[in-house]
Amino acid sequence: MGEEVVRYTFRLRPGAQAEHALVAEWDRCRFLWNEAVHQQKSGTRPTLGTLSKMLTKARARNAWLREGSQVAQQQMLRTHARALDQSFTLKGRGRPTFKARKKAPLTLEFTRRGFRIHDGRLILPKGVSVPVVWSRELPSEPSSVQITRDSLGHWYASFVVRREVPPVPDATGGIGIDWGVTTTATTTDAAFDLAYLGHRKRCAAELAKAQRTMARRHTGKRGPQSKGYGRAKRQAARLQKQAARQTAHDSRVWAKRVVDSHELIAVEDFTPRFLAKSTMARKAADAAIGGAKRELIERGVRAGRKVVLVRPTYTSMTCSRCFARAKQRLGLGERVFRCWSCGHVEGRDRNAAGVVLAVAERGHTRVDDVSQSDHLPPGVGRVAV
Repeated sequence: MGEEVVRYTFRLRPGAQAEHALVAEWDRCRFLWNEAVHQQKSGTRPTLGTLSKMLTKARARNAWLREGSQVAQQQMLRTHARALDQSFTLKGRGRPTFKARKKAPLTLEFTRRGFRIHDGRLILPKGVSVPVVWSRELPSEPSSVQITRDSLGHWYASFVVRREVPPVPDATGGIGIDWGVTTTATTTDAAFDLAYLGHRKRCAAELAKAQRTMARRHTGKRGPQSKGYGRAKRQAARLQKQAARQTAHDSRVWAKRVVDSHELIAVEDFTPRFLAKSTMARKAADAAIGGAKRELIERGVRAGRKVVLVRPTYTSMTCSRCFARAKQRLGLGERVFRCWSCGHVEGRDRNAAGVVLAVAERGHTRVDDVSQSDHLPPGVGRVAV
């Protein structure tokens, strides 16, 4: 039995002074981040060493920066340097951008020398003490903590700890997963499908009412907004947060079922980003395909399962039984796949899930790597009905 590194998240209850100190610390860290982005945009590629020297000089001549924690400021620059490096090495990662005061989510990170836990309270630098709602015990001493604030103004502390890997049930066989909107995840076994439950759709009327109230009470650019506008804004955020949490809970429960029951998990490497610009944007956002995919992959890797990401190209055009490819692309309105070669008829998404599983079972990640001439073993790629 080995160990794994995980995060344990707890609710914080900061008082007025502690909240003011945390926001002020965030302003200093955000200033340093924006300064690093400015250097990057001016033509240089600042490394962590360069940024650390910049921080030392800035704190020496700026009393405002010295009032904050050097640990949090150093971690902010470390995060920027890591993000900049990943933008050059990882596909799809953009360059770090400026953090606006009203839009950027508040995030502070402290290493072990920058915090301690005493009498159930989180003690941060500069004498900031925050009560923690301990919903469970920490399995070990935390190595770092991340302080965040969500859209409702709620504060959270996420501790990085080590724990023993929990036992995973023995499993055999594999499962293929195809992502969609009407059904969030269609699998080769209908018993493991993740249905679209539409949590945000159920509260759409109440959410629209809160948003209309916001529109009526918005004063434009004539100074600060009224208290009524603030209440309506919090109510809208509360409804959206509730729907998002329900969707995330469903994804976690579904991912655990899939991981506990299968040794091989073949996942369509689908990126739902383009759906945000389509007519299905609202429904796709409610389904949270990206979150469900990330939860499934993380759980599978932690449990020691074999997780294979298969590119989505041609998965909807290929027969899961004989691997013959359709002569033309299927429109989104065509929900039934009919093979012109062997006459196999299957639901479009179910057939695509079978193709994903067949590709993974043969040790590939692309449909093109498996030709029709390769005779599949009996049962490979067949879909359970």
